[in-house]
Amino acid sequence: MEKQRTLSILKPDATRRNITGKINAKIETSGLRIIAQKRLHLSLSQAQAFYAVHAERSFFGELCQFMISGPVVVQVLEGDDAIAKYRDIMGATNPANAKEGTIRQEFAESIEANSVHGSDSLENAAREIAFFFSEMEIVS
Repeated sequence: MEKQRTLSILKPDATRRNITGKINAKIETSGLRIIAQKRLHLSLSQAQAFYAVHAERSFFGELCQFMISGPVVVQVLEGDDAIAKYRDIMGATNPANAKEGTIRQEFAESIEANSVHGSDSLENAAREIAFFFSEMEIVS
């Protein structure tokens, strides 16, 4: 297995409900390590830049507004096949379709307020991690 890094964002719905610790516990019990973490409040321009890949999609504006509606916790996760593993732990984007025991099945409020974001490829993980963290902030 390949050791990888992936970005995780605990979204405003998770921070508002004070469930970040519960989500982190699920991440860590899965075998992934949290090697960098910070809490911040995104500006509209930061949210638009981060989600620029979705700029042409109909949900872009709503997504950006949701992501600036409260603080988020951004994290770098590390482990064997971290990208696929975290996506499995997160569950389907639509919590109604998420498998039992996944973060979204347990904690999501809706498709938009689905508690977490995770990178979907090695390339996106590298780009997303660099968006929020310098190498000096990542302690493996």
